Parts: sequence; structure tokens; C-alpha cells
Amino acid sequence: AKAKKVNIGAHPSYPDKENFGRFEIDISISALQDSILTQIIDLMNIANKNGSELSHVKPHGALYNAIAKDEHLAKVFLKTIKKYMVNAYLYVSYQSEIEKVALQENINIKYEVFADRNYNDDLTLVSRSQENAVISDETKVLNHILEIARNKQVKTVSGKFKPIKADTFCVHGDTKNALEILKKLTKELPKYGIEIAK
Repeated sequence: AKAKKVNIGAHPSYPDKENFGRFEIDISISALQDSILTQIIDLMNIANKNGSELSHVKPHGALYNAIAKDEHLAKVFLKTIKKYMVNAYLYVSYQSEIEKVALQENINIKYEVFADRNYNDDLTLVSRSQENAVISDETKVLNHILEIARNKQVKTVSGKFKPIKADTFCVHGDTKNALEILKKLTKELPKYGIEIAK
């Protein structure tokens, strides 16, 4: 990442490697805090040893979804990471509980939208248990991003258009054709005046 001048960010999740952090697990608050801290500090130490620093923190998977809707858990998460956020951004979803708490705590935030995921009317992500959760067609991903970037709205799975804010877009690395999607976006987005920042 340093060699390619790519920003480095921590991506903490529930400590559930077997399920890639995509399911909520029964864990005590203290154990969750310890896990989150370990994940962030380990990466921070590696980055610092190599003359880099963390540019952002982005919760992952089920933890991301949980703190988006649970105010108490959002407060726990922010209390856990706050002292590491002085020079870093926290990635949040628009109109989420973690957004509200972060703004109250004067945490620097960036609004994140998922380029390869469909949205429900309440701006939550369509569950991965549904067939239409993931957008894998490169042109559909491009159109999804353009609608959001140019019109500040997202077309939900019910066909409605809902207001949304986006500073950064995520393409999941395990989406089956992630590389092809990124190549398409890299080629096409500049044509619409949308910069891809490293």
C-alpha cells in the first residue's frame, strides 16, 4: 500500500474468522472492545514501523451493520476507538446511529456507500441471504454509483429513490468479479468527472 501510495485503513469486525465477520456473535462488550482494539493497534503498529499511518477506520460486516442501527453499541465502538481517530476518518453510512454518535463526539467522518450492494428503502443493505443483495454486473455497478454521485440518491430494490450521501464507495474484494468491476470504474468514472482517489 505504501509503495502504491494507497491509503491504509483498519477494518475491525467481530472476532469470527470462520464466517468472515459477517454474522453477529454472542460476545461480551469487554471481549468485543478488546478484539476491536487488538485489530486496530496491530495494524497501526505495522503501519507505523513502515513509516505510514492509518487514514481511516471502517467497521466490517455484521459489526458495521450492528453499530449502524444500535445506538448503545455505536457508543461502545466509538468509546473504544476514539483516541486513535485524531488523524483518521471513520467510515459511516448515511442516517445511521454511528453517524449521529460520531458527529456528537466530533469524530471526522466520511460517508460510505456500497458500489456492489443493493439497498432497502430504509438505506440498510439487502441481506446477503437474498439473491439480489450483490450487484455483480460491471455496468450496473457503474450506473449505481453514477446515480448516487450525481444525484445524491440511491435507487432501492423496490424502485424508490432515497436521498443518500457518499464520500467513498466500497467494492468488496470477495465479489466474484471485483477486479473487472474496478477496471470498469477506473476507465469510466473519470469520463463523468468523478475522481478515483488513492
